[in-house]
Amino acid sequence: MADQMMPQVSVIMPVRDAGAYLAPAVDSILGQSLAGLELLIIDDHSRDQAITEVCRNDSRLRVITNPGRGLVEALNHGFAAAHGRFLARMDGDDLAEPERLAQQLAFLEAHPKVDIVGTQVRIFGDCVAAGNQRYQDWLNALCSPADIARELFIESPLPHPSVMLRREAWERLGGYSDDGGPEDYDLWLRAAELGLQMAKPDGILLHWRDHDGRLTRSDARYSAANFWATKARHLLRWRTAGRPLLIWGSGTSGVVLHDALVAAGCAAERLLGFVDLHPRRIGGKKRGLPVMPLEGALSAPTDTLVLVAVGTAGVREEIRQWFAQHRRKEGEDYLFTA
Repeated sequence: MADQMMPQVSVIMPVRDAGAYLAPAVDSILGQSLAGLELLIIDDHSRDQAITEVCRNDSRLRVITNPGRGLVEALNHGFAAAHGRFLARMDGDDLAEPERLAQQLAFLEAHPKVDIVGTQVRIFGDCVAAGNQRYQDWLNALCSPADIARELFIESPLPHPSVMLRREAWERLGGYSDDGGPEDYDLWLRAAELGLQMAKPDGILLHWRDHDGRLTRSDARYSAANFWATKARHLLRWRTAGRPLLIWGSGTSGVVLHDALVAAGCAAERLLGFVDLHPRRIGGKKRGLPVMPLEGALSAPTDTLVLVAVGTAGVREEIRQWFAQHRRKEGEDYLFTA
């Protein structure tokens, strides 16, 4: 009875009209090898009967109605109602491996300096795009705190429904923010700002379902523009520390990053220009700023941070090698942002 009253892990699952996906997702949590858990389903005003159909005589399962509306309010309400020492996420359309929670808990207990742990994932479904396969490969390559910190500004490095974190970390973060953008990416960026460490154990522990009804496909808060806006806000608030900025790449990604920085309040004098390889771009201007050859990244003021806004597949390692040849350090002299 004590374990039921004070579970080790609380799993928060916000749900709105999850349909036939919900029952397998719930079963995958209630079927975990970890004994001391509770599952909180936060009903975000569902219009179907999926939640009613999964309600069963299991003392580990609680259904709570979101007093507000929308994912962020559902998440914050669910986390506030949780009893566990460790808090985990799950979505109503994904599938957890039976050892997921036990392995994450063991990882956190073995690594006391790690505050937030995700999992490697397998993206599956009827409409998995090629871009999602590349994203999966990138996600699954980022496991250590150093790897995640290094590539934090490329994309969201932790699959949201895979996460488990210490209650103390959640309390320091103060919950999810609702600024109209991706609430999970904002949370990881705020975690990094606070010095919290993030990691993943080896092995696929979550099967992440891709389908047309996913919020990432249907909700404007997960648009590319909102990801860039979130990224730019955090770059300016804490990551770039007032340093002069040079953008590597004057193509689409570089211009979008420039515009996001300006919209986030970047002072004009901090933006020195663009560097590029393309001979037809070099010597011209983008957004009124000069487009320089790569040597411009070497001749800029010594405190300049180069923001690499090139997302072409396979190019990242070549850029790293170029900087290494010129004794520039990733995270100190340059940072990937695409």
